[in-house]
Amino acid sequence: MKTARWLLLPFSLLYGLVVTIRNWLYDGGLLKSRSFNIPVICVGNLDIGGAGKSPMTEYLIRLLKVDNKLATLSRGYGRATKGYLTATATATATETGDEPAQFKHKFPDVTIAVCEDRVAGIKRLREEHNLVILDDGFQHRAVKPGFSILLFDYARLNEPKLLLPAGNLREPFSGRWRADVLIVSKCPENMAEDEHTQLFEKLEPLPFQSIFFTSISYQPLHNLDGKRANARIDQDTTVFLLTGIANAGPLVRHIKTFTQSIVHHNYPDHHPFSLKNIAKLADEFAACGAQKKIIVTTEKDAQRLLEHELQPAVEALPITVIPVMTAFAGNSGRQFDELVKAYVREHRTNHVIH
Repeated sequence: MKTARWLLLPFSLLYGLVVTIRNWLYDGGLLKSRSFNIPVICVGNLDIGGAGKSPMTEYLIRLLKVDNKLATLSRGYGRATKGYLTATATATATETGDEPAQFKHKFPDVTIAVCEDRVAGIKRLREEHNLVILDDGFQHRAVKPGFSILLFDYARLNEPKLLLPAGNLREPFSGRWRADVLIVSKCPENMAEDEHTQLFEKLEPLPFQSIFFTSISYQPLHNLDGKRANARIDQDTTVFLLTGIANAGPLVRHIKTFTQSIVHHNYPDHHPFSLKNIAKLADEFAACGAQKKIIVTTEKDAQRLLEHELQPAVEALPITVIPVMTAFAGNSGRQFDELVKAYVREHRTNHVIH
């Protein structure tokens, strides 16, 4: 660990004390957690960013949207608006946040809502929906979800489990016991069975908790309009990679399986791209003498490239998007699907307002 992080340990202890007391107050009923008479599924993590919550939320939408009138509810991180808002087909990251905008563009028939107050948001949504998926809601204790899915980034499980700001944890590791399902995400494909066992022992699940292992499934390149791109990456391609996500490491490693020639324009998570950023990318792309060259970005970053003021500059560049999906190890996806569907079936009619 870097020395600077060690210097932040006293602040982590203070932060941990505050978070622990807050959790005790919710667990003891001194602070109220609201439950609802419709199924509420929460997708979250203990770390800050990068565990694959968005692909998991999209997985759940695909699984449940046919048989349910579902909605997703997010805080809408990074948006310029306030309060409750439902995304439209032309939603931008400025209006709803990048992830909700991504959901709406991929699932135009699904209600995608944002609200800082998740209780108020669910109250609005339950009038016309029978299922709500909370994106990144595990620490929002004011809502008591009926089914919680907690993700752990495979690459981070061996890191020191320190709270912010010295570490990456938003709450103590013991908070995992509030979840119904634990998922180790971004695992290597064909991970050995003994490593499954080691990770199981590291997470120490309670008897009621199920553990699953998932990996990233990279899909063929698309254009910014969502249509399949007439482009492919091979060993002769120079890739200009534009990212503003929490952890671009897995994507970089994936691209390196095709080519070693990568020019990475790497920005912080949720970075609002500027005309200056795009101009820098355009200048370097134009100056590159490679016969085969391509610009690649992520689905989340693509939402921030669709802002109106960026359009002339963005449209002048051959930008492609690499979609990702969640892939469960072996046949475990069937077991996960049935767990989720069984919860929804049971609580769609039997859940009681408290």
